[in-house]
Amino acid sequence: MFTPKIPPPDTAPTPGTSLVPPLTGLVHPPACTCHHTPTAPTAPVPVPAAPARPAVRFTPGSLLVAAAGGTAVVLVVGTVLVSMLLATAITAASVAVCAVVLRSLLNHPNNR
Repeated sequence: MFTPKIPPPDTAPTPGTSLVPPLTGLVHPPACTCHHTPTAPTAPVPVPAAPARPAVRFTPGSLLVAAAGGTAVVLVVGTVLVSMLLATAITAASVAVCAVVLRSLLNHPNNR
C-alpha cells in the first residue's frame, strides 16, 4: 500500500525526452484581413498654439488677504510645533525625575 508505484520500463520516459509532444504545424492567422499596402509615414499635423492667458493681477485688497492668510498659517503651524516641542520636553523631564527617584530607591534600600 505504501510502496511507490514505478511504471514499467517500456512506458517510462527517458531522460532526454519530454512528456509534452512538440507543437508542429501551427499556423497563426494574420493580424488583420484588410489587405492594405503599407504607406510611408506622413509628417504630423502641427498643433495650434494655445492662446496666451493673461497674467494674474493682485488688487490691493486681494494682496492684503493673501498676506493675512499666509501670516495666519505661519502662526498656527508655529503654535502647533512649539506645543509639540513643549510636550516632549515635559515628558522627558518627568521621565528623568522618575529615573532619579527609582535609582535612589534601588541603590539605598537600607535607608528607608
